[in-house]
Amino acid sequence: MAQDTDTPIDETTVPQKETLEVDDELLRDLEDLVKSRSDYLVLNIIQDLVPGDIAHILNRLEMADALYVFGMLTNEVASAAVLDLDEPTREHILANLAQDRLTEIVGEMDSDDAADVVGELSDEKAESVLETMNVADSSQVEELLRYDENTAGGLMAKEMAVVSKTDTVKAAIRVVRKLAKEKMHVYNVYVVDESGLFIGAVQLPDLLLHAPNKRVYKIMNADYRSVTPDVDQEEVARIFSKYDIVSLPVTDTAGKLLGRITIDDVVDVLKEEHDEDVARMAGTDSVSVGQRSPTRMALMRLPWVMMTLLLQLIAGVVVHVFDKTLSQVILLASFMPIISAISGNTGLQSAAMIVRGIATGQVDTKRWWLPLRRQLIVTLIIGAACGLVLGLIAGFWHGTPLFGAVVGTSMFIAINFSGMVGTATPMISHSLGFDPAITAGPFETAFQDIIGITVFLSLATAMLQWL
Repeated sequence: MAQDTDTPIDETTVPQKETLEVDDELLRDLEDLVKSRSDYLVLNIIQDLVPGDIAHILNRLEMADALYVFGMLTNEVASAAVLDLDEPTREHILANLAQDRLTEIVGEMDSDDAADVVGELSDEKAESVLETMNVADSSQVEELLRYDENTAGGLMAKEMAVVSKTDTVKAAIRVVRKLAKEKMHVYNVYVVDESGLFIGAVQLPDLLLHAPNKRVYKIMNADYRSVTPDVDQEEVARIFSKYDIVSLPVTDTAGKLLGRITIDDVVDVLKEEHDEDVARMAGTDSVSVGQRSPTRMALMRLPWVMMTLLLQLIAGVVVHVFDKTLSQVILLASFMPIISAISGNTGLQSAAMIVRGIATGQVDTKRWWLPLRRQLIVTLIIGAACGLVLGLIAGFWHGTPLFGAVVGTSMFIAINFSGMVGTATPMISHSLGFDPAITAGPFETAFQDIIGITVFLSLATAMLQWL
């Protein structure tokens, strides 16, 4: 099988070609050539592009034109480019490819990528692809399809460098050379015992530093970390980050080696989790835009919007309570949206950082006081700066220093309260078993509006006779 396009290749062993820069002008030219079906000119351009850039172009084209250009690619380039396509474009191309061509493209992929692609096909088409694939490759893909895509089993590939503990360094080097000729990048050589149980790993530099006749079990790292297939992909990403590794073996509960996860897969996981967290904070999900109907997207977001609406009604009640104050000092109304917006942004920033910290394992909710204390210091600085600036502007505008003090103090309190709510809400949600990415945004925004407006108008009312 060919190498995953995201897996780095040693530049000293693979000829490098000069590639074009994909800019708007090139895209427009290519679109015109595709429309006119100028095959030779289109090929002349795309043959100088890497698969990732080709995928970028295909994503910009109309579906029919994208399918046309994709049909001009070699199987090797197509197998790499299809992995970088946006989901709608990939679904359209896969659904309209001829059966034989689809099987050839999938056959060029590493087992983990092949499983991902086959898993997106219809049941009938997936079965046909598996039946026409190489028997060994087909069995690997079928095995990987049994795992949840968001687990270590769903991330792992079956291709890996494996040696027996009694093998020599020379034998291990032969294994690496053979896999390198097949365009697979090897990070570590995994060592197994006579039963196939994983017992350690050897890094490539160690193979070069020891005598060829030395047994690998004498130079292996016996404490090398491994995971079972059911481990969540976020935990896998945390392990990569914590132990600063580039590949991770996957074993069954008995310790038998099943496959490996590489750093390129983890990068994809981090991007996916980040997109998902940001989308959920907006009350939707990471695959909504362009892939769901407007009605479906509205129904997904409506409950959280309605919840926020109900909470904001409390802020409306607060404003109504202070009608008399506002009627006497109408300028107060000009600063209410400013205080609300700035404190809200501060709170959302805090919430976003905590949500991401929880997802990556950098925030431990059992030690909640650490991120809370850190965010308090941050918001104290931000609140003081913003309160001072807005207070000076308000005092100059109204002509009364006391008015500026009321506005500045309100801004300071609102920012700090908003930061604390934005920090605490995700941790509380996580501790209660809820998704912090979903609850953080709506609740933080609503609560900080209520508190910010209440503090502002209460201070103004208390100082009303001097304003």
